[in-house]
Amino acid sequence: MSIFSKIIAGEIPSYKIKEDDYFYAFLDINPLTKGHVLVVPKIEIDKLFDLPDDYLSRLLLFSKPIAKAIELSFECNRCGISVVGLEVPHAHLHLLPINNANDLNFTNAKLSFDVIEMEKIKQAIISNLD
Repeated sequence: MSIFSKIIAGEIPSYKIKEDDYFYAFLDINPLTKGHVLVVPKIEIDKLFDLPDDYLSRLLLFSKPIAKAIELSFECNRCGISVVGLEVPHAHLHLLPINNANDLNFTNAKLSFDVIEMEKIKQAIISNLD
């Protein structure tokens, strides 16, 4: 069971942004930028493009309102999207508020926020969801 499956199952706490029958979105606890969200399918498959076609098509539709909410919640040019998938063997997307391409550089230092700040970030995004 991947760490993401444990988060989805509620065995590990998370800052949940949105959930449906197929996906679970939550704040990255080691973010590159303030507002960094992970979107994870509820089925445990390692590589994004090994997901069934219906999951691939639903993934962006599920992510779209989160991306819009991120753009409304933080000063940024846009919400960037990245698929890296090397850290956890469970397909996932990164949604991040970005101002330039370097904001998506995963070799950059990670940020750290306390529980109060993480809750504020979570509520900001949730309050701007459609």
